[in-house]
Amino acid sequence: MPTVRLTAIASLLALPVIASDPSAAMTEYVRQSVMTWMSNPEIVNAVVARNVATSGLSDEEVVALDNQWRAEIGAPSSPLIDMIMGSAASDAIRSQVENTDGMITEVFVMDARGLNVAASGVTSDFWQGDEAKFQETHGVGAGAIHVDEISFDESTQTYQGEVSFTLIDPATGAPIGAVTVGLNVEAFF
Repeated sequence: MPTVRLTAIASLLALPVIASDPSAAMTEYVRQSVMTWMSNPEIVNAVVARNVATSGLSDEEVVALDNQWRAEIGAPSSPLIDMIMGSAASDAIRSQVENTDGMITEVFVMDARGLNVAASGVTSDFWQGDEAKFQETHGVGAGAIHVDEISFDESTQTYQGEVSFTLIDPATGAPIGAVTVGLNVEAFF
């Protein structure tokens, strides 16, 4: 078993959490692990740059980008998906996810509009701004965390929980986006 997984398991065992409540353990894991590597300059700089690029978009343009993303999934040409998935920020996230030995099933980072900036894998949509994972984190401000219902994820064939949080610029302390972390629930029992 890789050292990273052993370290994560050891930190979970030290948590004062009842085993029947994986949501609390998942939230604590995200606080202790994921939040620390989200201050990576590659990720923060990508979100800051994307906020500049998307700040002037109209609601119609945001919806058009979301529709473009959905149309590109599985298509022979996918410039928007390729731009996000081929970024250095996505590479940094994938590297971290690979080191969790399956505890984390996915991670995606959103800008201040709720649009994807970076991801470990292709999401089903580009715009998360209309969902609780964004509205109850970035919309609330620093320190906000949203824990979604645990559900069976068809693509990974695992029970998955999602923990989302507001992404903060470490240099300014200002909220700049949000992060959603998909977690394999079975790893938290």
